[in-house]
Amino acid sequence: MEKNKRILIFNVNWIGDVLFSSATIRNIRRNFPDSYIACVIPSRCYPVLKDNPHLDEVIIFDERDRHKNLLSKFTFAKALQFKKFDLAILLHGSLTRALIVKLAGIPEIIGYNTKKRGFLLDKKIKLPKKDSLHRIDFYLNIIEKAGLRVEDRYLEFFTKEEDGRAADEFLRNEGINEKELLIGLNPGGNWQPKRWPTELWAELADKLIKELGARVIICGGAQDVSLCKKIKGLMLEKPIIAGGTLNLKQSAALFKRFDLFISADTGPLHIANAVGTKRIIALFGPTSISITGPFPLKNVVVIQKNVGCEIPCYVVNCQDNKCMKAITPEEITKEAKSFLEKNAQ
Repeated sequence: MEKNKRILIFNVNWIGDVLFSSATIRNIRRNFPDSYIACVIPSRCYPVLKDNPHLDEVIIFDERDRHKNLLSKFTFAKALQFKKFDLAILLHGSLTRALIVKLAGIPEIIGYNTKKRGFLLDKKIKLPKKDSLHRIDFYLNIIEKAGLRVEDRYLEFFTKEEDGRAADEFLRNEGINEKELLIGLNPGGNWQPKRWPTELWAELADKLIKELGARVIICGGAQDVSLCKKIKGLMLEKPIIAGGTLNLKQSAALFKRFDLFISADTGPLHIANAVGTKRIIALFGPTSISITGPFPLKNVVVIQKNVGCEIPCYVVNCQDNKCMKAITPEEITKEAKSFLEKNAQ
């Protein structure tokens, strides 16, 4: 492969998955240090790749919004054609995205041979056996099998000094000093079966405040404000709500300042790990640690209970959610105490 190219990466759709792809983006850059590299993502994932030094451009493709109909997809493809890319690497497995880059006239297209799109690909990568790879390796496998060099497999999420200042200002405004034990809770998530019940978050927060003397901050995006308020309303103690106050970059900077961060399997969990949060407790239910678990695990404790269900489970409309309900506030509090004491030694 020529080393000086114009490369388009067509990325995936969710914050956690885009974060997992950061290792692939970095390794592509290593293979093409002098090339122009752009990445296509939905607008909701833009903060994950904003300020990424391995990219020259981030392009927005919103299939559920502005690019919903055929005409808008065709217009998007023509806009890509104008940019004259030489190579497209498809991390997303859809036929639509393969058609878009083909219509854009990109001469070389690499991706998994999925969804009857093999005829559109110049390098057809065999799809691994389902659930056989961690998501980090699922994306790295595409470029490795295409002949590119893969040197490492860690996540990256970039913040700026201004994000840190916003986080510090938030803590000051809440009257928090550096000597206090600071614990962050992330109760939200894009997929309901992965969420831990609201009333259990409230019970946990009360225990952390009463038994550990912690200042508890409930985190989340703008979509989680009502959830954060509901948890606070169920509590006896007084937590701090950060949900809807800080953007994703500022929240990542806040995560760095936590002594402990507790979250289910969702984007902010992996962002916290990527930015080096001191200690993390991850609550897993229907998803598999070997597929979407935190990486690395050196500062993470994962709690997952065996309730007799197959893992991973993809029953989106599960009415039971017993895998998450089986995790108790008592055992999380016990784990938190042990984790904090062990790391303090």
